[in-house]
Amino acid sequence: MKPTKGERVFGVFNGLILLSLAFICLFPFINVLARSLSSETAIIGGNVVLWPVDIQFEAYTSVFGNAAMRTSFLYTVFVTVLGTCINILLTVLAAYPLSKNDLVGKKPIWLMILFTMFFSGGIIPLYLVVNGLHLLNTCWALILPGAISTYNMIIMKTFFQNIPDSLEESAKLDGCTEIGVLFRIVLPLSMPVIATLSLFYAVGHWNNFMSSLLYINDTSKFTLQLKLRQLVLQDQLSSMMEGASGASLPRESLKAASIMYATLPILVVYPWLQKYFVKGVLVGSVKA
Repeated sequence: MKPTKGERVFGVFNGLILLSLAFICLFPFINVLARSLSSETAIIGGNVVLWPVDIQFEAYTSVFGNAAMRTSFLYTVFVTVLGTCINILLTVLAAYPLSKNDLVGKKPIWLMILFTMFFSGGIIPLYLVVNGLHLLNTCWALILPGAISTYNMIIMKTFFQNIPDSLEESAKLDGCTEIGVLFRIVLPLSMPVIATLSLFYAVGHWNNFMSSLLYINDTSKFTLQLKLRQLVLQDQLSSMMEGASGASLPRESLKAASIMYATLPILVVYPWLQKYFVKGVLVGSVKA
């Protein structure tokens, strides 16, 4: 059936709204990209909006050639990869037994876990715990305090509950242990939700600022977000202000280029996991 005039108008109206929302979301990113490629005069004059003015690449050359930025980038990648692996491992090991109805003490354990979603000790007690465990200025201070997200664990638990019990029973009849069932049957079927939660955890680690600010004082272990704070808020750009010719580089372009340097890597990861994203969240959020 052909759409009616009202349906066509409604479709156009919805399309315009979605395009407007997409533009609002993309505008800050496009503006920062344009500023990173523009001259200092154009930026200060307010002439840069969506397109770079007086295009120059010296800011990117300085950022990519700066040893401190490279160190922060590599350290952030290390924390993100290690932290995500630990997050997924512990989330799986917590969600799988809780998905079983015959787990002894399941209800009180489940209530204690849910309690952590609504109540916490606060920043100062958490800092005292991290300090008491001698984790300050180590990567473990950025990983262990948030090793498991209760929300993500609930998603994975619900996904496990949707897997037919007959598959696990067949594996056990063939002599498979519980660990074997988990790693040979359950996890291969759980790639969508694992990929989705890996993305959640990885983005959280990559953008983690507060933990770095609280627990890291060693400049050699600054994450990218903490380095951006140092560069943008405190305006400590003196070590990056000399170009190849010895001339001063524009501060505003350097700030924008540093932001793009910290943002682009995680944006590149999104398309590779996008196909799992919607399926993993929907399947793991509703119990059939």
